[in-house]
Formats: sequence, C-alpha cells, structure tokens
Amino acid sequence: MGHTEHETKRYTDFSKDDIKKYLNDFKQLVRDGAYSIELNENRTENVDFMEEYDISTEKAKDILLCLDVLDFCYAADNRKPRFAHEKLYVFCKECELDNRGTIERVDIYIKSNMTKTKRGSILFIVSFHKRNKPISYCFK
Repeated sequence: MGHTEHETKRYTDFSKDDIKKYLNDFKQLVRDGAYSIELNENRTENVDFMEEYDISTEKAKDILLCLDVLDFCYAADNRKPRFAHEKLYVFCKECELDNRGTIERVDIYIKSNMTKTKRGSILFIVSFHKRNKPISYCFK
C-alpha cells in the first residue's frame, strides 16, 4: 500500500546521559506546548486508550513529564521513507489510571519523534496507549 515493509533497526547503544539529554529536550518541548499526541484515524489505539482511561490533555502532559531514563526501551528508524533520517524513541511508563472507577496499574507505550522545523523543534507522540506486546528496557 504505497510503501514496502522492511525490518526496522532497533538501537539500544545509548548511555544514560544520552537519554537524559533526550528527555531534557523532550520535556522542554512538552512544557513549551511544542508537542502533539497523534489522535487521527491512523492512531485509533491512542484515541481509544485516552477515552477508556479518561486521560485529559493535562493528564497526558503530566505522564509525559514524568518519563524517566529507566522508562527508555529503544530507538528505531522511522519506517516512512520521507522521514527515514529520523529516529523514534520508545518508552514504557507504568502509571496508575482510573478505568471507570477502578484504579489499574497500566504500562503506557510511548513512541516519540522529535524533529526540527524551520520554526524550531517539535515533538510528535506517535504512540500513547496501553502496552500490547512484550518490551524490554534498556537500563532496567
């Protein structure tokens, strides 16, 4: 359908300082409002998750600002040919969330893409949903 699937290379050869720097930049963009959680027709998993757990924009922002180096899993090449030069960073954050009155511990799968534009950097949260596959952490 327009692009061929290829094996996505995963990168785990980061130091904790590398990820601390990434998270500092990431969190500054979140604080500045220079970010977007993808909630379009291609990202129904994100939409469904936020609706199921009644996650407001403010709650999502709080979750993003609580990410820690230990939540980092890996980085991967962007599979879209137009953005092949970009790396996507994957984190998994355990949070307590309210599911219609029942508090649940949920692993939130967060995939981000920080990119530079003519007006400055912007952060796209490509995935923001319940973890749906096994994951390993880089520093845990």
